Amino acid sequence: MNRLERLFEKLMPAFAKFSNFKAIIALKDGFVLTMPLTLIGSIFMLIANLPISNWNEIMTGFFGPDWAAPLNQVTGATFDIIALIGVFGIAYSYVKSNNIEAVPAGIIGIISFLIVTNSFVLSEAGDKIGGVIPKTWTGGQGMITSILVGLAVGAIYSWFMKRNIRIKLPESVPTGVSNAFSALIPGFAIMLLSMMMYIICDQLQGISMTEIIYQVLQIPMQNLSDTLPGIIVIMALISIFWWFGLHGPNIVMGIMAPILTSNALANQAVLDAGQALTVGENAKIVTVQVVDIYAKFGGAGITLGFIFAALFVARSQQVKQLSKMSLVPGLFNINEPMIFGLPIVFNPLMLIPFVTVPVLATLMTYFSVLTGFVAPFNAVQVPWTTPPFISGFILSGWQGVVLQLAILIVAVVVYYPFVKMLDKVSVAQEQPTTEQAV
Repeated sequence: MNRLERLFEKLMPAFAKFSNFKAIIALKDGFVLTMPLTLIGSIFMLIANLPISNWNEIMTGFFGPDWAAPLNQVTGATFDIIALIGVFGIAYSYVKSNNIEAVPAGIIGIISFLIVTNSFVLSEAGDKIGGVIPKTWTGGQGMITSILVGLAVGAIYSWFMKRNIRIKLPESVPTGVSNAFSALIPGFAIMLLSMMMYIICDQLQGISMTEIIYQVLQIPMQNLSDTLPGIIVIMALISIFWWFGLHGPNIVMGIMAPILTSNALANQAVLDAGQALTVGENAKIVTVQVVDIYAKFGGAGITLGFIFAALFVARSQQVKQLSKMSLVPGLFNINEPMIFGLPIVFNPLMLIPFVTVPVLATLMTYFSVLTGFVAPFNAVQVPWTTPPFISGFILSGWQGVVLQLAILIVAVVVYYPFVKMLDKVSVAQEQPTTEQAV
């Protein structure tokens, strides 16, 4: 284990440096802005699709056959513009990290995204209908484009502003007016570049840049993420980073959350088209819900397993009291008291279960979806602080509750021997020596 610790100590500066890159921080903070939309949209979608037998028939009896249309209107106005919110948030966060007025950059990011995306749709007859913003590309299918455009806009806008390549107005001019004029030169340059990219893509491929990125980057990335090895690596990295003392979910999910969310939105698009989700054909198994609701409920490493095991068998005051204090936060998926209080960080004894438990949870969830016990996940999400069993029921009905309960039992079993070993050490430390007793 000493060798492993030395290796981690050598790698830690590189990981810390990577997690502090402006692009990574902007991606993480920018994507967070989409969370309120997806959560609000999920509430309306959940009402329209409650996991209750004959729910549609019941509501149709009360409100008529089109009872879900207003709910779907709200859902479409949230999930279907997630790429636009993402590009605004990423550009905004990147520029804000440079201590520059960032709202104009976010607006320019939206405009640039729309420039590189076609402003028409094709009818069933093949006629081109112009003057529209296709929701196909402003939703999940445009996520990678929104990331790339947001980062590019943020970097270019910051470059201009840092070098004072902007229109400067007297200090007597109101701040809002001054900021608007300051954005003219970088805004013009960014929009001109976006127009050139649109022309190049249209001339070379006959499709927009957004479509090219979707075909070349996003589809392969979604397919790669929607594999058992892929999700196992994701969960293992989250735990390993946390063991380093680095915020694993922020680092890993800052990159992967948009991709896994796109997987969920792809499943939703299948349902919206009136088709059934079929694993192995049109359904993606690995979505953001697999990570948040099943593979790390109670916090990264599913430390609720440690807490319950400790509450049953711990004899030392340190382990027992810390577990009691960590129980309530853990039920709301907050486990920093365990991460830093036990601690799990750089604790050789805790590395194995801390990595193993979420991997086992991932395997259980993956095969539950693969075998049909749990339905593939759609766009419905729940707040990350939703307690387990409640979150499982909201997403998957009683099957979700059973799956989370099974995962928790496995977590308790895996953590149990490590709790015993750690508790034994703590008991020995707490017992006074002979000299102290005298």
